[in-house]
Amino acid sequence: MMKSVLITGASGGIGLATVKQFLSLGYEVYALDIKEIEPLDHCHFYQIDIRSKDSIEQAFEEIQSKQVKFDAIIHLAGIYDLNSLIEMSEEDFVRSYDINLFGVFRINKVFVPLLNKKGKVIITTSELAMTDPLPFTGIYGITKAALDKYAYSLRMELQLLDYQVVVLRPGAIDTGLLSVSVAKLNAFKKNTQLYKDNATKFDEIVNSVESKKIPPEKLAKKIGKIVQKKKARFVYKINRNFLLKFLNALPNRFQTWIIKKILTKKVK
Repeated sequence: MMKSVLITGASGGIGLATVKQFLSLGYEVYALDIKEIEPLDHCHFYQIDIRSKDSIEQAFEEIQSKQVKFDAIIHLAGIYDLNSLIEMSEEDFVRSYDINLFGVFRINKVFVPLLNKKGKVIITTSELAMTDPLPFTGIYGITKAALDKYAYSLRMELQLLDYQVVVLRPGAIDTGLLSVSVAKLNAFKKNTQLYKDNATKFDEIVNSVESKKIPPEKLAKKIGKIVQKKKARFVYKINRNFLLKFLNALPNRFQTWIIKKILTKKVK
């Protein structure tokens, strides 16, 4: 039987690079996303909304009928938001959780029964998952931290069924998500009523973090190697940012003091 993987977020920068990586490795790929992707040999696309249980279950019924078993379920779907926790709408706050955390939960609940024994569930959190969030990145960091803790809890349980759970914590990747980050920051600078000056200065931090980005193909190759490992580690950190590592090594009081100094510094 041909080796197979299930990939969510397949139309995104990392998702599409990962689809193509596994096709190059000879896998049959089952790709899920709300946005369609280009037709590719041995790639079976299913249009779903990971916020919709019915949408996921419909794809499951079609895939199950093919009697396929997966070597890995690879979670690459997610959204990025940048806003202040006081000014953002409840709808946007809930939406981030619904996609970044509950979407992973829904996919696993439905598709884990199609995993081969020793199969892997690969969950993409973020470098920010295990760091203290910077101002205005709170909602993204909060949802990814919750997802990271979900992944650890899932690993504790699925090991009893002979499955592996792996977490990817990538830093800046050169995908459409970085463009979204810039657009979100620009929108925030325009719309915020409480942080006009601070938001403008926050640009410097964002540019510093994102200047060290790597191509999505590099992460896709890493995922390919992880799936083919007999026994993978729990956590893989990719392209960690030195400034974030340094900042988070400091006591919280110094972190907050430094950020306040940077974001409230008067322009001469």
